[in-house]
Amino acid sequence: MEKNPWKVIDQRAVYENAWIALTEYNVINPSGGKGIYGSVHFKNTAVGIVVLDEELNTYLVGQYRFVPGKYSWEIPEGGQPVGLDPLEGAKRELLEETGLKAGDWQVLQTVHLSNSVTDELAIIYLARDVSQHKASPEETEQLEVRKMRFEDAYRLVEDGSITDSISVIALTKIKLLLAEGKLK
Repeated sequence: MEKNPWKVIDQRAVYENAWIALTEYNVINPSGGKGIYGSVHFKNTAVGIVVLDEELNTYLVGQYRFVPGKYSWEIPEGGQPVGLDPLEGAKRELLEETGLKAGDWQVLQTVHLSNSVTDELAIIYLARDVSQHKASPEETEQLEVRKMRFEDAYRLVEDGSITDSISVIALTKIKLLLAEGKLK
């Protein structure tokens, strides 16, 4: 079942900016019917960072998100141009948003965020051995940073207060690893 059952007849660029490109395809679908398919290509790899300190505290970043039109609590996250080292992007985002630097980094999870319509890839990192420095958010960001016990952050996932997909995935993964005794 790994063979691609879709056939592309032709394609056209619909829209492009510095972050995304939208393409429309004329296709023959897996059942043999003609149709169209739209695809959003992301020019950045999404990066998310779960900080876990010695006392099992983590950091959340709050900001108003333009597209859903609401305030959102999330793990620190951002993007790194495709083709550049995502870990360097994660380090930059963590410092920009929280003022933290980490001495220990590991990949926690790699996910496709909405693979039915986009190619957006997210790499989520666990950052440990952190030290505080000066934050420098981008001009588009008005951020509030909260340090809290990991369990309190995870409760925000459980009660539906955190809806950002990268954050839900990341905090749930940490919860599982802690429950399995794979993190301390």
